[in-house]
Amino acid sequence: MAQVELSRVSKQFGATRVVHDVDLRIEDNEFIVLVGPSGCGKSTVLRMIAGLESVTSGEIRIGGRPVNQVAPKDRDVAMVFQNYALYPHMSVYENMAFSLKMAREPREEIERKVREAAEILELTPYLDRRPAALSGGQRQRVAMGRAIVRCPSVFLFDEPLSNLDAQLRTQMRMELKKLHLRMSTTTIYVTHDQIEAMTLADRIVILRDGQIQQVGTPVEVFEQPVNRFVAGFIGNPPINILPAVVSGSGADAVLAMGGLRLPIHPPPDCLDCRQVLAGIRPDAIEIGSRLSGLRKEWQVEATVVLAEILGGHSLLEFTAGGNTMIAEVEGRLTARPGERLTLGFDLDRLLLFDTESGLTLR
Repeated sequence: MAQVELSRVSKQFGATRVVHDVDLRIEDNEFIVLVGPSGCGKSTVLRMIAGLESVTSGEIRIGGRPVNQVAPKDRDVAMVFQNYALYPHMSVYENMAFSLKMAREPREEIERKVREAAEILELTPYLDRRPAALSGGQRQRVAMGRAIVRCPSVFLFDEPLSNLDAQLRTQMRMELKKLHLRMSTTTIYVTHDQIEAMTLADRIVILRDGQIQQVGTPVEVFEQPVNRFVAGFIGNPPINILPAVVSGSGADAVLAMGGLRLPIHPPPDCLDCRQVLAGIRPDAIEIGSRLSGLRKEWQVEATVVLAEILGGHSLLEFTAGGNTMIAEVEGRLTARPGERLTLGFDLDRLLLFDTESGLTLR
């Protein structure tokens, strides 16, 4: 097991810099997820840790040892790619054992490691099959098994679930988490799927244009985003962002969003008559009988645009005060378009952002 440290790591391709002075410390046994939109540099960071890309500037240390000039095979890491990259003419056993045979490990040791990995991944019944006879989820487990048998200090995953259907993705997310808990190995996982990030990570690293925006636990980045980008990227359905104006101060501070005027408790500092962006999570909007815990003045009349039932909860698109928003409510909501409802806002979870910089004001 090992810590992984990146100190002012940058990467350029020609004149184009794709990673900018990344500083990151990943603790021993930690499950870190790098997440961000396509082209943000997350896979490049992973490949630099693996040694598959050179570092333009800065230093990478694994287990306290600088590895910038160390060959990938000597870094004690194992990587699982988006495509399975299995040898089609080899059995599952042979695919998993291949790297060990190349390292000239004893036959008995190869047998032990492959059997142990197959047991962990529930692949024992399939060891004699070839990849063509496996499902997508089973092939991904074989690719993971090929990494596990090497007993690395660090596991690297580059969007390993993106080729699977929705049901398999959910299943494999659970398998990955259980695997990490069982093996307690430092894991760095790259994805563009914020649901994977929220469910898998001990800490999430959110990147944009090659720069780290925020590092924190899933709850921290969800409830306390440092800027509008993080707030909009994390959360499904996404946060409601509305132009607003703050007026008044102290107990009289009010947030005006179109025709909506909502009190702010506690009031923000030095924002009187200032234009801001207001953000409120869909799950911070309540409906019907669940409003008893919210202040009366936090409630508004809304008009239903569309209601979608998603099993145990529902999504409600509505208009209020000239604003269109999304609410995520518990239960099966059967409201019809045009129906009037009373909604309440949990203003303790209200976020305010600077209109120019996008930084969080509160």
